[in-house]
Amino acid sequence: MTPTLSQTVGYPRIGRDRQMKQALEGFWRGKSDQAALLKVLAAVEEQGELAQSQAGIDLIGVGDATLYDHVLDWSHRLGIIPARFRHLHGLDLRFAMARGADGIQPLELTKWFDTNYHYLVPEVAEDWEPQTDFADFLESVRRAQRQVAQRAVPIVLGPVTLLALSRLELPLAEALERVLPAYQALLRQLAGLGVPEVQLHEPALVLGRAAEWERSYQFALEAMSASGLRLNLVTYFDDLGAAYSWAVQLPVATLSLDFTRGDNLGLIRSRGWPEGLALAAGLVDGRTVWRMRPDEALPLLQELAQSTPALRVGPSCSLMFVPYSAAREAQLPPALQAALAFADEKLAEVVLLARALSGEPADSGLQSVRQAWSALGDLIHQGATRTDNGPLTPERFARSSPYPVRRRAQIQLPAFPTTTIGSFPQTAAVRSLRARFKRGEIDLETYQAGIDSWIGYTIGAQEGLGLDVLVHGEFERSDMVEYFAEKLDGFAFTEHGWVQSYGNRYVRPPIIWADIDRPQPMTVREFQKAQTFTVRPVKGMLTGPVTILNWSFVRVDIPRREVAFQLALALRQEIADLEQAGARVIQVDEPALREGLPLKPERWQAYLDWAVDAFRLATAGAHDATQVHTHMCYADFGDVLAAIERMDADVISIENTRSGDANLEHLAAAAYPREVGPGVYDVHSPNIPQAAQIKSRLQVFLKHLRPEQIWVNPDCGLKTRPWEDVLPSLTHIVDAVRDLRQELNAQEQPVPTGRAFGG
Repeated sequence: MTPTLSQTVGYPRIGRDRQMKQALEGFWRGKSDQAALLKVLAAVEEQGELAQSQAGIDLIGVGDATLYDHVLDWSHRLGIIPARFRHLHGLDLRFAMARGADGIQPLELTKWFDTNYHYLVPEVAEDWEPQTDFADFLESVRRAQRQVAQRAVPIVLGPVTLLALSRLELPLAEALERVLPAYQALLRQLAGLGVPEVQLHEPALVLGRAAEWERSYQFALEAMSASGLRLNLVTYFDDLGAAYSWAVQLPVATLSLDFTRGDNLGLIRSRGWPEGLALAAGLVDGRTVWRMRPDEALPLLQELAQSTPALRVGPSCSLMFVPYSAAREAQLPPALQAALAFADEKLAEVVLLARALSGEPADSGLQSVRQAWSALGDLIHQGATRTDNGPLTPERFARSSPYPVRRRAQIQLPAFPTTTIGSFPQTAAVRSLRARFKRGEIDLETYQAGIDSWIGYTIGAQEGLGLDVLVHGEFERSDMVEYFAEKLDGFAFTEHGWVQSYGNRYVRPPIIWADIDRPQPMTVREFQKAQTFTVRPVKGMLTGPVTILNWSFVRVDIPRREVAFQLALALRQEIADLEQAGARVIQVDEPALREGLPLKPERWQAYLDWAVDAFRLATAGAHDATQVHTHMCYADFGDVLAAIERMDADVISIENTRSGDANLEHLAAAAYPREVGPGVYDVHSPNIPQAAQIKSRLQVFLKHLRPEQIWVNPDCGLKTRPWEDVLPSLTHIVDAVRDLRQELNAQEQPVPTGRAFGG
């Protein structure tokens, strides 16, 4: 029997001990130079290649390591440089495009398909002509060849996906025609290095719009196949859908498909598989932390083997979406740890499946996986049941009064009320305080006193600046999801389970493994403490059920909808306790609602129905006098406006500084009736917005929204910014609002007393 090859299409790139974060931040602070930064990048890349080689992977995807974002890297290599950056060079240019510099607005940051990763959106100008520089990529491939020889397969982001995800000032077909010579030149250079094949990553093929790009794909692949290199066309995150019939006819040697999402198997069953085209089956889920199910994966693999003799096995997508190694998680219950598969364990599963299909001994490995699942099931059944198991009647999903009625009962504020999204700077002192408490170096009383001092300082700063609705600063929270997960039953937590969100921002998603329950209030103490420092309203701050779901690794034994509703019921209890404690404004953040949207439009409504229902289940029990806010960021809302309306939040705050008012225009076109806070401060850039800039933005808002609809706030939380940036930025926001109020003769109303806010 011919051995079945194994492949990978990407690997974690942050370093097992987050070396890239440390190196980047050291470079930005001037504590290290470019040579030191690039040395760390090369070391992380080489360590990843070695891990894949030692696992026994036959064809190792290489060249995907990055200093910040792989899409940004390909923009830079192809000379897609907006005019505002062209006076810069080297790393100064790359990081300015990512983070902004000297008042220059950075590229827009948005979600990579339906994942939790953010990429930087390329801007392709009408006069763009590619100016290529592939030196860093070619050197990366050479290093990989020295490490793993002929097993190194370069990963190239395909031209159609790159352009389809860009802001284009010219037709995609025209932009493609300009860029293809650059891709052809790169392939010739790779051929000169003697690589066995090239992975051309084209995940845009799974989008619902892929049919629009059929001619573009045919044109691009015909041009690139002329290089003579074997091309592996890699797709992931969904099935090919309507594109299947022509995608399998493209001139490539191998087509990599995801068999963990969508229904590529059904497409093959109904339409067949072309003779001579190799299939790489993504059977190990690269976006979950759970082990494969052998009794599902093996029969599927065997069926695929009947369709094509040239079959490979691999992960469904890059392994950058999972942590490095579950073996490091010594604090988890043994039965739970045994059921987990991070990147290293998934490599082993890929090799195990390939060997099983090849007829090599694999029974003991497969049986250990089966035993792990059985032990986990026993552990789940021993867990506590939820306290709220009441019927979910329609009344539990609806506020008691419509918006116009309840708005009259809610707080009254001056025109253009000012607030922030929630978090304030997480300084080294704050992080140290939390770490000392977790290590047992200080007791609870000392820890809470330290947190309270930061809350008091932050309330005083906001009141001194003149903000209208205040926040407590979230100093007790390491992460907006992790904090709530730690307070709820049904979650587990890793020590080393970091994954990249964007650039130097890494998160450690919790793992939902059992039923969700709230044993006690989660945020009431900090809210009450904050409200004692001021008579102005303080927001209760919660993370919404869909965001907690989408930003966690979720159990796979029950539907996601059911998990979302469990989370919603826990948050509903929290809102009731906050109201009892005097909260009149409660923010339930749902930045991840849009990113969970399926990639195929025909599946959108089913997801939106239960996602919006989860938000409503969490918030519908709020009193009329309670103003419910939500925050949504870094996503295109045009596709989900009806869902946003159905959420029935009183106020929504949105990212606006990088998206060119697109979301604001969507809301205006839909005649959105409630209140909106379009962001005026890009918190992911070191630039400090000036009052005149902010005032100009507000005047633009007035072209789209009624004055009484507009709130003024940053794009997102302020935890990643230093105080020396935050204080002047917020000062400028208040100054701009004050000027605009005077110019428009807004009728300011007195700030109500603490009693009016339940203090």
